[in-house]
Amino acid sequence: MSAATPRRPPQAIATPCVMVCAVDGESGLCLGCFRTLKEIAGWRALGEDERTRIMAELPARRDRIDPAKLG
Repeated sequence: MSAATPRRPPQAIATPCVMVCAVDGESGLCLGCFRTLKEIAGWRALGEDERTRIMAELPARRDRIDPAKLG
């Protein structure tokens, strides 16, 4: 009988989610993480490089939202 190979737990996927899920109708961006609905929905399927690229863009996306909506 051969010993089973120990399974490693799945690696955590980096995410900018801050659990504030509300989409701004004007910009189409989440008011919490500044991703689009398409990006949020497909986040797990994206490659690490694509997720890293999107996360690098997020701070600049904040400027596309009316500051009054951000509190």
